[in-house]
This record gives sequence, C-alpha cells and structure tokens, in this order.
Amino acid sequence: MTAPAPRANPILMGQEAAERTLIEALHGGRLHHAWLLTGPPGVGKATLAFRFARRLLAGPTTAATLALPESHPTFRRVAAAGHADLLTIEREWDPRRKKLRGEIVVDDVRRIAGFLHLTPAEGGWRVVIVDGADDLNRNAANALLKVLEEPPPRALLLLVCNAAGRLLPTIRSRTRRLRLAALDEATLGTLLTRYVPDVAAAERQQIAGMAEGSIGRALQLAEGGAVSVAAMVGKVLDALPSLPPERAHEVADTLGRDEEAFGTFMDLLRASLAAAVRETARGRADPDQTRLLGGRALAAWVDVWHGLTELQDETERFHLDQRQALVAGFALLAGR
Repeated sequence: MTAPAPRANPILMGQEAAERTLIEALHGGRLHHAWLLTGPPGVGKATLAFRFARRLLAGPTTAATLALPESHPTFRRVAAAGHADLLTIEREWDPRRKKLRGEIVVDDVRRIAGFLHLTPAEGGWRVVIVDGADDLNRNAANALLKVLEEPPPRALLLLVCNAAGRLLPTIRSRTRRLRLAALDEATLGTLLTRYVPDVAAAERQQIAGMAEGSIGRALQLAEGGAVSVAAMVGKVLDALPSLPPERAHEVADTLGRDEEAFGTFMDLLRASLAAAVRETARGRADPDQTRLLGGRALAAWVDVWHGLTELQDETERFHLDQRQALVAGFALLAGR
C-alpha cells in the first residue's frame, strides 16, 4: 500500500494545530480569501489544502474537524478531480518533452480569474488550490497577484508552498500564512506502518529517523532501500579523505543501475555532509563529523555540497549516466 494522492487522502496526522487554525477561521466568520500553506516538503501541506477544500465545498458545518468520510459525495468528487467548484493549478505535463514542466506558466494561472468569477455550481464557494506556488514563473506570479488584489466574494485560494521566500513579497503580503511543522518520529512511524507494512519494523524506525520529519521523504527512502543505501553512504564517508577510485567505481556499479537507489544515495550523502558542516559551524560537531570534514575549510565543503546538488539535479533532469555522476561526485568528496 502507498500513500494516496493529497486530493484523495483521508488521513492527516501531526498537523492538528494548523487544522485547528483553519477550523476557527471557518467557524468565526473571519475566513481570509487567500492562505499560504508553508513548511518542509512532504509534511501534509497539499493534503491539508484538499482537506480544507472538501470541508468548505461540503456546505455549512459546525464540526470540530475538517475530516469528511471517504463515502461522502464531496470527498469522492474531489478525489476524482470532478468537483465543479474546485480548480487545481500545478505543473502540467509537457507532451513534447514527455515529463512535467519545471514551472507553472502564465496560461495555467490565467484560468483562475475566469473560474472564480463563475457562479458556484452548488451555490457555495469557489476554491482554487495552487499546489507548488513556488514553481510559479515570473509572469505566472504576476497574473496570480492580480487575482489576489481583487478577489471575488465567496472565493478562496490556497497556495501550497515549500519555499515562501521564492514568492513575490506582494503575494506573501496578500495571504494569511499558515506554517506546518515537521512530523515527529512517532507520527512518521505510525504512517509508515500504514503505508509500507511489508517493510520490517526495525527498518521503518531507521527510515523515520532519516526522514527529517517528512512522510513524503520517508516513503521515498523506503522505496529506495534507504537502510542498505545509508550503510553504503557510511562506507564512502568512512573512506575519506582518500577515497580510492576503485571504491568509487564499485559503489557506482552497484547504484548506477537503480534510479531510486541513486536518488536516495545522493540525498543521504548530501544530508550527512550538510549536517556535519552545520554542526561544525555551531561548534557542536561530534567526533565522526569532525573526522569527516578533515582539514578542509567549511567553505570548501559548502562548495562540495552545492556541486553534489547540481550534479544530482542535472543527472535526474536530463537522464544522464548515473554511474558517471557518482564517480564525479566521489571525486568532489575526495578533493580531486
């Protein structure tokens, strides 16, 4: 079993405070016309947006929760992307390149104004969810700003965003910001038990510890064989600063054939490096982190981290040779 898409997910755990804020605004008659749902990736922002949309579209309520049963007609129509009063804006499929676009373009956003000025099909609200508002390009962001400046009555916009700093300040100023927190390990463990019950309990616990509070990341790690890959990351880092080329080729041969494992390896490698740099800068590095960084300056390791990030991004985006990318990454680690 895997986690349902946010529009079809009936479960939201660990975000009770954020949900309570929306319920109080709904019941108090002070519902702002635009909300900016921010926080780390994979903690339930889009799930909360669809949860709130369903509750609003289902009609007036005094319920103390946003939850609707999966059998409810509104739940079913939203899950099937078939509710006439809900519009979702997100990165669209590019048929020429046969993959999702890298950004939300202005033509996507222009649909919002026309949609919001239609009479609600069911006499209630019109709701727009922009899933990935930080993916808006400049023209799309300016088009959205015009909508926010003159919102029609009984219209609600929910902007889901991982990095609010990437949005125009004028967009941020016209929304009410609601930040969702990272999930604790107990919550992650419960969700992993539900979504990946075939993974051993001990492995689920390790994954929860590596997921940095994100159930989305935890599920990606589970799919990428995170525990065995993490052991491989440890062996590579233990070999520094003199990482033998044969070790690099051995690991590259093992990982280069598995797309999920490659992404997991690079994510965990960069996370380990970032943690070592961060804790060293704060004077709180443990002996393993101090040994990892060796005698090289922190600024040099920051450059290595950026190099690894760019290497991973370009390899995955342009479908480059993963084995060669790993060898190049190991050369960066070893200072070659």
